[in-house]
Amino acid sequence: MDQVSVVLLSAGLILLGVIFGWVISSKSAHSKVHRAEASAEKIVEDAKREAVDEKRTAILEAKDEIHQAKLENEKQIEDRWNQVKRKETQNSNMARQLDRRADLLNDKEKQVGELEQQGEEKQKHIEAQSQELEETLETQKTRLEHIAGLTRSQAKRELVESLEAEAHRESAWRIKEIKEDALSRANEEAREIIANAIQRLAADHTVESTVAMVKLPSDEMKGRIIGREGRNIRAFEMCTGVDVIVDDTPEAVVLSGFDPIRRAVAKIALEQLVVDGRIHPGRIEEVVEKARENMQDVIRQAGEETAFDVGVPGVHDRLIECLGRLKYRTSYGQNVLNHSREVAFLAGLMATHLGLDAQLAKRAGLLHDIGKGLSHEVDGTYGENGADLARKYGEDAQVVNAIEAHHKDADPMSPIAVLVDAAETISRARPGARREVLENYVRRLERLETIAADIEGVDAVYAIQAGQEVRVVANCDLMSDEDTEKLAAKIAERLEETMTYPGQVKVTVIREVRAVDFAR
Repeated sequence: MDQVSVVLLSAGLILLGVIFGWVISSKSAHSKVHRAEASAEKIVEDAKREAVDEKRTAILEAKDEIHQAKLENEKQIEDRWNQVKRKETQNSNMARQLDRRADLLNDKEKQVGELEQQGEEKQKHIEAQSQELEETLETQKTRLEHIAGLTRSQAKRELVESLEAEAHRESAWRIKEIKEDALSRANEEAREIIANAIQRLAADHTVESTVAMVKLPSDEMKGRIIGREGRNIRAFEMCTGVDVIVDDTPEAVVLSGFDPIRRAVAKIALEQLVVDGRIHPGRIEEVVEKARENMQDVIRQAGEETAFDVGVPGVHDRLIECLGRLKYRTSYGQNVLNHSREVAFLAGLMATHLGLDAQLAKRAGLLHDIGKGLSHEVDGTYGENGADLARKYGEDAQVVNAIEAHHKDADPMSPIAVLVDAAETISRARPGARREVLENYVRRLERLETIAADIEGVDAVYAIQAGQEVRVVANCDLMSDEDTEKLAAKIAERLEETMTYPGQVKVTVIREVRAVDFAR
């Protein structure tokens, strides 16, 4: 009985253990299911939040794109509106110019009518004087034969000689009056045209030299530029072809070289190296090469901006590049690109006043020194190279002729070439446009005085006004008042044939007679 009780008790305990284990496992499974559901809900909530964030981001990006598109559209509308305004301004200017030209034509027609009437009156006066002269000649011949007892041939010869002398004197004065009248009218019109053109031109001018200065943050940077045993500075000079001068100048080094483009590349590269701080031969080669690439972009941008500012479209890319190179070229200290821009504006404005093709004149003025944009690798003169380059890339024949005529390689074949040459003279002859070496300046003054002094009848010569005027004292015993006009013209012609000078030289001839006596 006791064994049976023990067995039953054991079986009951085992059954209770099984039941308890099942209950515990059920609770554990239920707990896992609950945790899984909570985790799933959290994942769903996180996904919803991420979806909301992405939606908000997409909305913001779309709004930003719409705003940018709106700004671009507004900018395009503003640009088009500005273009319309510029067109309206150009049209109004053209209308005013046409009205002005019509007024000028009317005035010139009136002047021509008046001149014709004056010519007819002068012709009648000359015929009357001729009739009186013939009658006087007959009277003089009769009196000479009767009084002097000369033969007819002798009297005729003396009379002709006296009349020739008188005619020479009158013709000299008449030539002087006509010349002064024509010059005053021509100078007045030319002065008005040139003054209007110069007043409407506003340009900045820079002067280039053979050195460039690079600022340094401290003098310690000089040692890093030189490098150990000078290896950095040697590598830099070999890569750029420019001399680096490290002296006592505080916080600065000087780059020296005759090629302005190389000098500009060296300056860009050195400034980049100073900012970067890593200065060694390998880094120097890399930075210099990158500076060369940037310089090509700068050159092209300068050419494009100049062509756009002047208003000359459709210029070939090769000509644009050569034009941009003129930014780093100088002539007697004058920047060639600014000079070309100035010549283009002046030629275009003068062409407008004269009723010529202003667009073609500006194009010829802009490209008149294009040959100077070529390197030393191209043989030939500036004029030949510039004309060949313009002809090669399809420029108008008048533009090519203007380039050749400006450099004296051909005769001007059109008014455009003459206008370009005149505009170029105005640009380079204005005060301060060009720098001149003192020795050349003194030599030119001495040359002016020597050429004028070699002409017969000249007592003394003085070059004044910085070589823009020559004062000549004529010998009063060898020359009359009528001969001074011929002497001034002869000296001016001799100067034009034998000298080259900026602008023009005024020749003033002075003949003076002094009578001296003493009262005792």
